[in-house]
Amino acid sequence: MEARFRYEVDMKIALVHDFLLKLGGAERVLKVLSEMYPDAPIYTLLYDEKVCGEMFPAERVRTSFLQKYPSMVRKFHRLFTHQMPRAMEEMDFSEYDLVISSSSAFAHGLLVPSNTKHVCYCHSPMRYAWDHSAEYLLENNITGLKKGLYAWLIRNLREWDQVAAGRPDLYIANSAHVAKRLKKYYRAESEVIYPPVDVDRFKVGPKDSDYFLIVSTLTPYKKIDLAVQLFNKIGHRLVIIGEGPHKKYLEAIAADNIDFLGFKKDEEVQEYMQNCRALLFPGEEDFGIVPVEAMACGKPVLAYGKGGLLETVIPGETGEFFYEDSVGSFEDGLARLIHNEKNYSPTKIRKHSLQFGRENFEKSLKKVCLC
Repeated sequence: MEARFRYEVDMKIALVHDFLLKLGGAERVLKVLSEMYPDAPIYTLLYDEKVCGEMFPAERVRTSFLQKYPSMVRKFHRLFTHQMPRAMEEMDFSEYDLVISSSSAFAHGLLVPSNTKHVCYCHSPMRYAWDHSAEYLLENNITGLKKGLYAWLIRNLREWDQVAAGRPDLYIANSAHVAKRLKKYYRAESEVIYPPVDVDRFKVGPKDSDYFLIVSTLTPYKKIDLAVQLFNKIGHRLVIIGEGPHKKYLEAIAADNIDFLGFKKDEEVQEYMQNCRALLFPGEEDFGIVPVEAMACGKPVLAYGKGGLLETVIPGETGEFFYEDSVGSFEDGLARLIHNEKNYSPTKIRKHSLQFGRENFEKSLKKVCLC
């Protein structure tokens, strides 16, 4: 162990992340990596200091040539997707012994010298190039000539992604669900290490207030509209924390019993979690950090029964599932959760969440990176 520690100190390490334009679950993982390796610079395609500067200071960030484009590129960065493979490949990692990429799109495709080890922590294979491509067309209303252009772009991205998939020396998947997708789309074996959830900053609240809670980015694939439609029907109070392009639509269809609070700081989110009746998570997720945070508060979770949440939620013990993408199925799941409310043990739910804590992540990651 001592020899490994000396080896780690002597190594020159770089971290790589697709974009630093928003703060979500993947960025929380990167934050932990940046604290594990405080001397490692952070490479990224595009960086928004106003949004991410407090968590990732500008002096530590190295950007691609895309950063030199007008600032509007950061707002409409998807229009420059065709340039992102080249931008990632042109970054220079020749001075590093170890590169750890945090990837859900392009970071796994970086190029390193033969004597540099590349470990990719994969949040997901590129969704809009593979299993989410049809949904992406619908969500963004891409039709006509734009649809043809999109098909050309996706075909080129898939060809690049197939080549780039073989570049990391080792893949780490953030869940068994993602490990299966890595096998399917990249033909790559991977080791599963769950993301680090800061469970220590949460605690079990003294009582429940009479509201259900959603904490999410407000985009179509998160399926928040299912919750809005259901709570319009049943009249219970629903609190929604988060921002996103779907917010105005959701507000327009919501009844008065549904509150949209927008962005809230971590401390405020924590307070809402500690006082809610349960957390609702209607969309499919590759892992899902927010549900584990809610469980760290001793709260049950009602989740869509697909994806990574099958690995974190235990029906009847830490929450419930609904299994069809419909309001009726969601309502059935909520009815079971409400029926079981008195049987959930906040202490047991919190204890279950502790296995997803930061300590296990750091120990497992360092072991893999230094092999």
